[in-house]
Amino acid sequence: MSQFAQDPSFQRFVEEAKTHGVVYVLADGEDLLVVESVEFEDTDVMPFWSDEASAIAHCSEEWAVYKPEAIPLNVFCDGWLKEMYDDGVLIGTNWDESLNGPEVEPRELLEALSLVQ
Repeated sequence: MSQFAQDPSFQRFVEEAKTHGVVYVLADGEDLLVVESVEFEDTDVMPFWSDEASAIAHCSEEWAVYKPEAIPLNVFCDGWLKEMYDDGVLIGTNWDESLNGPEVEPRELLEALSLVQ
């Protein structure tokens, strides 16, 4: 079981993503938001949100040029997670206004999503 299984932010991300069948990333045209990990040196994190309103809330200040882009959950699971795993990129799930939240391995997120009915 994932070390994040008890994290409320992670749980909400997984449950809402499964329920709505979509996740949101911040995009500026072809450019997607990627930030440096606060937990792991020389590691990138791509934040995702399980609802559009939370993603929109982060489109301000230095991220004002970004807009939420919906990704169907099946596309996210079947393509994005594998590619991010291969590239060594972590996933930020439902970060709050202070950019606090889990930084998760793609494999862990895929496992958690597969366990939710």
